[in-house]
Amino acid sequence: MQLTKTVTKSKKRVGRGGGSGKGFHTSSRGQKGQKSRGHKVHILFEGFKVKKSLIRRLPMQRGRGKFRPQGAKPIVLNLEVLNLLPANTKVDLDALIKAGIVNERDGRTYGVKILGGGKLTKKLIVALPMSKSAAKKIHA
Repeated sequence: MQLTKTVTKSKKRVGRGGGSGKGFHTSSRGQKGQKSRGHKVHILFEGFKVKKSLIRRLPMQRGRGKFRPQGAKPIVLNLEVLNLLPANTKVDLDALIKAGIVNERDGRTYGVKILGGGKLTKKLIVALPMSKSAAKKIHA
């Protein structure tokens, strides 16, 4: 029986005695300071510069929905785009992907919503979320 080869070497731990190759005195950490003392530095830490720090440069979110996650919105299609499909077809995500109207990855990730822009010249069976104006034009 043979042992498998190690693919990644473990990180060299500094300050663990002279024989380790990274021991004694400053242990390759330099002289003084926060990073030499073994403390982690916060990712967003930029010293004591408050005036132009990253947190101050980011825009404040105001209003009622500031604690709500800023989720991705669905892909929006106008009614006139559906005229590319043949008449009496069921309009769902798969049909739009097959016709090349919607990218498959984006369609499955974000979903599709139909809005009432333009005129619909063909009779279609729509099985997707739609706006009130789109529903009025489809069922008319």
